[in-house]
Amino acid sequence: MNLNHYLRPIQHSETLLINERSASLAQTRPIHRFGFGQSPFPVPDALQAALREHAGEKAYLPVQGLPALRQAVAQFHRTQDGVDWQPERTLIGPGSKLLIFAVMAAFTRAEVLLISPSWVSYEPQAHLAGHPVHRLQTTAADHWRLSAAQLDAFCRSRTNPDVPLILVLNYPGNPSGTSYSADELGALAEVMRAHGVLVISDEIYGMLHHKGEHRSLAQWYPEGTLVTGGLSKWCGAGGWRLGVMHVPAALEDSLLPRLFGVASETWSCVAAPIQHAAIKAYEYGPDIQAFVQHQRTLLQEIGNTAADRLNKAGIDTAAPEGGFYLFPDFGRFRTQLAQRGINGSDTLCAALLEEAGVALLPGTAFGMLEEELVARLAYVNFDGKNPEPVYQGIQAIVDWVAKILE
Repeated sequence: MNLNHYLRPIQHSETLLINERSASLAQTRPIHRFGFGQSPFPVPDALQAALREHAGEKAYLPVQGLPALRQAVAQFHRTQDGVDWQPERTLIGPGSKLLIFAVMAAFTRAEVLLISPSWVSYEPQAHLAGHPVHRLQTTAADHWRLSAAQLDAFCRSRTNPDVPLILVLNYPGNPSGTSYSADELGALAEVMRAHGVLVISDEIYGMLHHKGEHRSLAQWYPEGTLVTGGLSKWCGAGGWRLGVMHVPAALEDSLLPRLFGVASETWSCVAAPIQHAAIKAYEYGPDIQAFVQHQRTLLQEIGNTAADRLNKAGIDTAAPEGGFYLFPDFGRFRTQLAQRGINGSDTLCAALLEEAGVALLPGTAFGMLEEELVARLAYVNFDGKNPEPVYQGIQAIVDWVAKILE
């Protein structure tokens, strides 16, 4: 039997794949590994101690999550984001990635709206759930932000507005590093409300807003916003796989039971020791607060310095507002790159890896058109203390561009 006709066209995640490729190449030559977005900061000592303390916890926990953890998570987000998180509408999952997929899987029919650029896994997840995907292209001039006018125009143009529309909005953004102002979120919320858009607000980088000024969309559109977050970025605990989601009161009776169903039939519960240890993180004591502030300060310094050096070299790069990503645009050099057979982001990143030893992810991985000369740069290839490896990699890019212009 030829199974190829029956298998879904789902490929290896681009972000995980570039990490594996970079690790392999680094065994034979120096590689500046800007491809994989993993926090460089160690898990705080207090959380490590809490994990050791609860290492013997082995029981299956409630599908929704440990009650004490849900209470801590809800209180944390009420305080940090000024939104009405309630423990009975909070769901704990093995990373926000699977929580986002659970929402899509809960619908038998829906349309998913994504922004270009946006994180690599949203579109494959939508296809796995059987939903068509629409994209709205943003621009470097708008710092890769969706405008209310764009969203309104799309919603008005829909041929079947009765089918639920799920918009995934991620900010501070991966891959852009940029975010939204209060006025922009308010304007978007008016359009979302007018058209009944269901929003998954992926705020996993919210705590790493460089100025500590993240604002949740749920402040402006509480009835239609599902907020996701977790420990992977602000606690440096990606491998712990603990994500959180809050479901609005308006969807408590309809969507929330379906999410419990998806969870119970897939992951059952997040590992017990991890959930117990996570309570310490969400209690957000002085030591954790100082840890987060240290990250914000250092990431802002590195990101702004890297963006400034790229801009001075003619590589248009928006200064980051949160997280640890840049989305440089090499479009100014289109003519010179084309003369070397580089006509899009895939060939651009291949050349940078081969000739400069710099690993970036092409814009196509984030929903950009192939001809756009953009790439994601994750400035996390350092030990959480000394940023020099980042600056060395930036210099390698600058030197490579200079050679092209010779």
